Amino acid sequence: MGQKIHPTGFRTGIMIGWQSQWYANKNDFADLLVEDHKIRTFIVKLLKKKRPQISKIRIDRTREKVIVTISSAKIGVIIGKKGADIDKLTQLLQNLTRRVIEVKTMEVGRPETDPQIVAQEIAEQLEKRASFRRTMKQAMEKAMDAGAKGIKLQLAGRLGGSEMARCEKTMQGSIPLSTLRAKVEYGFTEASTSQGNIGIKVWVNNGDYLTEDSAESQAPAPARTRRRRGPRRDGDQGGGGN
Repeated sequence: MGQKIHPTGFRTGIMIGWQSQWYANKNDFADLLVEDHKIRTFIVKLLKKKRPQISKIRIDRTREKVIVTISSAKIGVIIGKKGADIDKLTQLLQNLTRRVIEVKTMEVGRPETDPQIVAQEIAEQLEKRASFRRTMKQAMEKAMDAGAKGIKLQLAGRLGGSEMARCEKTMQGSIPLSTLRAKVEYGFTEASTSQGNIGIKVWVNNGDYLTEDSAESQAPAPARTRRRRGPRRDGDQGGGGN
């Protein structure tokens, strides 16, 4: 049997932080955990028609309020004209949770290398009856051109309208799933087609979490080796001449 683990959960607490940051006692923990799930589900369903390409939803709780940070590639769709849509969203969340809510937005710098956004874009193309092979190829090319070290795609369902469901996999570059320091991110969504739902899984390798530290520590090494090699060569030549 395959022994698989969520790449984000595998690195949480080691290389990356939690998507929800708050503290609660044993009596309140379960209720707040369910409330976090309700907030995320409500936001995704409410904004689904606008297709804002949401990457992550981070929730921070304080004694006074709940701060919800939405990372998206299309912030303007969430904010709306003169902030009307984000104010409406804040009010709906307050009615849902009966707490003071503050909604913030954060723009995703490179949406082509964000696995959740890549999965959503593939779902949009499949719902428009585009060829799944062409869609997968274009998504991989965009990610690699944007600077990704590797990308892996997996589609499962009635692909191309076939009678029998099947699974299609494709990969480009390297995806070191078991390397903790590798910045491997994961995204999943479903495309609703007339033949049924198609599951879309995306893994993207965006480099190394410790690249800058390792580059700084390894930079002086070549210079030291050159200095040592120079005198040795001169000494060998001098000894041969004498």
